[in-house]
Amino acid sequence: MSTFEVKAYPELWQSLDMDVERVTKACQMLGQVYEQSFLSQQNRPEGMAYFDEMIAELHGERIKELLAAKAEGRPVVGTFCVYIPEELVLAAGGICIGLCGGSQGSIPDAEKTLPRNICPMVKSAYGFKAGRICSYFQVADFLYGETTCDAKKKTWELLDRLIPTHVMEIPQCKRPHSIALWQEEVQAFKTKMEETTGKAMTEENLAQAIQVMNNKRRALQRLNTLRHHTPSPISGKDSLLIEQIAFYDDPLRFTQQLNTLCDELDQRVQNQVSVQSQQAARVMLAGAPMALPNWKIHNLVEGAGAVIVNEESCVGTRYFKDLIDESVTGMDKMLTALTDRYKEIDCSCFTPNNERIDQVIKEFHDSKAQGIIHYSLQFCHTYNIEEVRIREACEQEGIPYLSLESDYSLEDMGQLQTRIEAFLEQLND
Repeated sequence: MSTFEVKAYPELWQSLDMDVERVTKACQMLGQVYEQSFLSQQNRPEGMAYFDEMIAELHGERIKELLAAKAEGRPVVGTFCVYIPEELVLAAGGICIGLCGGSQGSIPDAEKTLPRNICPMVKSAYGFKAGRICSYFQVADFLYGETTCDAKKKTWELLDRLIPTHVMEIPQCKRPHSIALWQEEVQAFKTKMEETTGKAMTEENLAQAIQVMNNKRRALQRLNTLRHHTPSPISGKDSLLIEQIAFYDDPLRFTQQLNTLCDELDQRVQNQVSVQSQQAARVMLAGAPMALPNWKIHNLVEGAGAVIVNEESCVGTRYFKDLIDESVTGMDKMLTALTDRYKEIDCSCFTPNNERIDQVIKEFHDSKAQGIIHYSLQFCHTYNIEEVRIREACEQEGIPYLSLESDYSLEDMGQLQTRIEAFLEQLND
């Protein structure tokens, strides 16, 4: 009998026109999986209690907060990519929530419309809305997509039939004229937010929003740096969970709670306290993002006795490694500084993408990892092809390396477990 519950709010869900029966069952299943994956860990930091509660209230109290904000005239904007500037949503008085899908359960809903042979993240996200099984899709006023892959940018056309979906064009190169286009897109996003709220965005509001997001990134950077200690004071699973929650929690509260946890982790580092064995193999993960509730690879790696100490992904370091210059003044210069920060994100959609290759190697050394696992989602062509260059760089550096390609189903768990355990044996030799 499960003792952890993702709390049910049938009346609230009914008011949001959700499929209450399906959502109730999904929450029951998520609660069981969460207890097995997270609460079964020994010696977890006490500060994780806040993040456990965020999962328990995943479709309850946080949704009530968003509805209260909407009642005050604050728009709720759903996004699918770390290239969409959250600062502009905050500066306009809105709330930004990440909507990427990481569940197999919503994919059949998507495959009624979308092709089977596209990215599971895209299908999962579309299926959440099509099946009316995600409260965050139901509460959002509109969505902002982007053009980082073909599957996404064509899906936005169909998603727009279900909920207003606007698209920001992200250039595929970082040449000067490409960056100029990007700056125009950022300006257009600012205009969209101003039209939505009926208010002009001020320099003061934008400066405050930049500071809020920079402080959130600093807290995530602090967590990641603490993970790099030997032994790591927190599991990779819990760190991934925190990174996932960062996309939908209130940024001020999240930052405060994460810094409180990091204070505890500082003490654990001093006392050499860890969740895994102090001799646990240290693994860095690189590649495609892992949207909530995709904990598949982390469960397998840490279930085999290792510890994941870094994620080079859009849910991981790509989301928080760079800050916006807070000393810049003047709206135009602030927007330029904002764009400058976002173009430092090294998504595999860019070509050439030497910066990401270098960043992977840098993060490997910074994290004191012993090996790298590169994770790609099925049919994610950019990551699957760029994996060739990551593998070549690791071979040149003499870094133990394993490439995995998977989806959200459980069908390949045995095969993945066998390959991961063999890789970890290599690290322990």
